[in-house]
Amino acid sequence: MNIRAPLATALLLAAIAPAFAHGPTPQKVDEKIEIKAEPAKVWSLVKDFGALQSWHPDVAKSVVEGQERTVTLKKGGEFKEGLDVADDQQMELDYRLSGDAGDALPVSSYSAAIKVAPKDGGSEVTWEGRFYRADTGNEPPEGKDDAAAVEGMTSFLKNGLEGLKKKSEAGG
Repeated sequence: MNIRAPLATALLLAAIAPAFAHGPTPQKVDEKIEIKAEPAKVWSLVKDFGALQSWHPDVAKSVVEGQERTVTLKKGGEFKEGLDVADDQQMELDYRLSGDAGDALPVSSYSAAIKVAPKDGGSEVTWEGRFYRADTGNEPPEGKDDAAAVEGMTSFLKNGLEGLKKKSEAGG
């Protein structure tokens, strides 16, 4: 029996198998900023689930009904988020996308957490997001792929942290 043909076939299948893998891989973004303001002051802004627009420069409007908020972006588009945890003791807010982000963000689902901690007489705020790209098929188009999802979430979180810093340090 010739062992070369079966071996060659097995090696070929092993080499091309990754091309047939399906589904998206989970992505993550972790952003951090230091703010020259007391943690309690920063937390009071973060924990107000319905007031995201008061400090996030990309958000035009945020409306809360029960444990869910509808976020409308200045660039257009809206999405809903469900509040999971608002822990005053740990100064942590956990929430997730409810439904789909439409054209507002290039993701299909996400969960996020914002944490405020004391640091050097001020605060350190960490905003973490875990998500999947907008198109969960095998070959997503540009703009709905992993790179677009990471870029979109990174921009949203960074802009939000900068806005939170500005609002917290300005005293209002």
